[in-house]
Amino acid sequence: MFVLHVALQGCLRARNVEYGLTADTGGHIRYLLDLVEASVKDKRTERVVIATRLFHGRQGPDYAVAHERADEKVEILRLPTRSPHYLEKEALHGEVESFAENLIVFIEAQKRRPDVLHAHYADAASVCAIVEDRLGIPFVFTAHSLGRVKSKALGSAADAVPALRERIAAEEGALARASVVIASSRDEAEVQWADYRAYEAGRIRILPPGSDLERFSGAPACPAVDASIDRFLREPEKPAILALARPVRKKNLAALVRAFGESPPLQEKANLVIVAGTREDFATLDGDMAETVAEILHLIDRYDLYGRVAYPKTHRPEDVPAIYAYARDRRGIFVNPALNEPFGLTLLEASAAGLPLVATDSGGPNDIVEMCGNGILVDPRSPDAISEACLSILADDTVWERYAKAGAKAAEAYDWTRHAERYHALLRSLTKPVAPLARPEQLLICDIDNTLVGCEDSIRTFRNWRERQRGLAFGVATGRSFHSAMAILEQQGAPRPQVMITSVGSEIYHLDANGTTYTQDAEWREIVSRRWDRESARAALADLPGIHPQAPLEQRSHKLSYFSDGSRQTVPRVQARLEASGLVCSVIHSHGRYLDILPLRASKGTAVEFVRERLGLPADAVFVAGDSGNDIEMLRTMPQAIIVGNFSDDLASLPALSHSYVARRTHARGIIEGVLHFRDKARQPCKPAS
Repeated sequence: MFVLHVALQGCLRARNVEYGLTADTGGHIRYLLDLVEASVKDKRTERVVIATRLFHGRQGPDYAVAHERADEKVEILRLPTRSPHYLEKEALHGEVESFAENLIVFIEAQKRRPDVLHAHYADAASVCAIVEDRLGIPFVFTAHSLGRVKSKALGSAADAVPALRERIAAEEGALARASVVIASSRDEAEVQWADYRAYEAGRIRILPPGSDLERFSGAPACPAVDASIDRFLREPEKPAILALARPVRKKNLAALVRAFGESPPLQEKANLVIVAGTREDFATLDGDMAETVAEILHLIDRYDLYGRVAYPKTHRPEDVPAIYAYARDRRGIFVNPALNEPFGLTLLEASAAGLPLVATDSGGPNDIVEMCGNGILVDPRSPDAISEACLSILADDTVWERYAKAGAKAAEAYDWTRHAERYHALLRSLTKPVAPLARPEQLLICDIDNTLVGCEDSIRTFRNWRERQRGLAFGVATGRSFHSAMAILEQQGAPRPQVMITSVGSEIYHLDANGTTYTQDAEWREIVSRRWDRESARAALADLPGIHPQAPLEQRSHKLSYFSDGSRQTVPRVQARLEASGLVCSVIHSHGRYLDILPLRASKGTAVEFVRERLGLPADAVFVAGDSGNDIEMLRTMPQAIIVGNFSDDLASLPALSHSYVARRTHARGIIEGVLHFRDKARQPCKPAS
């Protein structure tokens, strides 16, 4: 495979990238170079080209070199554009056409054209759209960060930034044109992109970046690094509250200084260490960076934090593990207070180094903290929330130890080799699409958690079995959102579903003819919307004892999700409160803890019935499988119902499910056992009437 990456922003070179040299020389370059390094380890990757801008200026002569060979498979191509100078991302829209023309000239001169383009940021997507129009090469798109998120953070001040409107328009175009949009987190896929007109959930895939975390795990201290920090501090032995980020407004470092400056208990307990890029001379910094550094220094002075805050001017990339080790050895914390963090690479590095986290609740940190259980999420706009979270960890040795040890999961969960495998599978599906089964003879719909997945050997067996089922369409029905479901299916190597019933039956997605993307079923959405008043239901349950809302990411337009206290009276109390407010809703309680409020017509059972009718299949051609309370409606509705051996919520003893087959085997093997049972039963001759 020949992949051509397009990345116009920042100062990009193959080695020794000067992160923080400009406001746009940051994490997206690290992501791109690490992705390429992982990609070329696959023997099927024959060639990778990274196309970026050629420019002259104080940033150095390397960026005016037209061609740089990184290794035998990888090369960096620098193309001239209308302007010969370095430009910040806000000014790049004027370079799109000239860059695209030169890129087309390059591609046409190659013996073999790229199989796929990968655009990084919206300006690159605008380039790729021009190339696709002319040469027919499909492209995928990674946004890295989004203009609408920045616009929300700026509030009314965003109106005074014309370049932001240009960026958002380019992102709208990228979302509409890209074959697939690659997101780093659920927050990006489900919250950030949802504000765009062209949003179609089924064309977005969550592929969390990997990370080379080995050098951070157990990283040793470095005396020179320790000295560069200690020289600022009166009591350097105190725990260190560490932040490491570029000094730009969106990283919100000033909020951390305020949190520290306004909390005498926190100042008594710890020091603050801010490693904010590299600066030779304050006067040479770009506008946003200069303003941010000035604000940090001003706040240090306002709160008279001298001797309590370290803010070194420079650091080398190879110093970063030792910086984390500095904080870890003093039993400190790593804090990321960004207004929005699309992914959170530094959080993974700090986790691997053994540091507890306090992180923004906006973006990728949600996924990292959920996966690893190694810290606290906070509202980044609340200095009080930041300081309280830091104190709660520093004040309890047991909590610190638990969070520090939990970070080891990061290395397993965010691995570049695994990321590259999923990435290549996605690219191959675009270049060699496999259309879904048009006229299936049978349909299998199964729950995901603890049914399809939960046992690696079982899912491997199921995958091999599924490949031999020629007339069987496969789908899932889950309480997860579409992106959460797709992510776990891909992580577990499950077969690609033809239909996805998500959010406890309130949403249905169908696999497109290209065999890669999905489209939400508009007819089903219209059906479940009837008489659904989400805000009234939320208000009616706001003060009900025994339940409290799940995280914002678990809420959907047609689903309200809560945690319950497990009481048998929970569901009756909820139903009574809703009815008293004149609301008719479906209430689903599962695993003794999860409570979902849905439109009356929405459930896994009604959704499966809708899909069955759409495919024109009789009821005895449909198999359904589940393990818990939120599968009851689906299992009750279909005659060929399978309860896997590891069931919960007393499913096997419920009278309404007496027709179900209770498998001896667990998880995916139990699904296979159930399908074979019903097929054998269907083949048995009917006994003559006596």
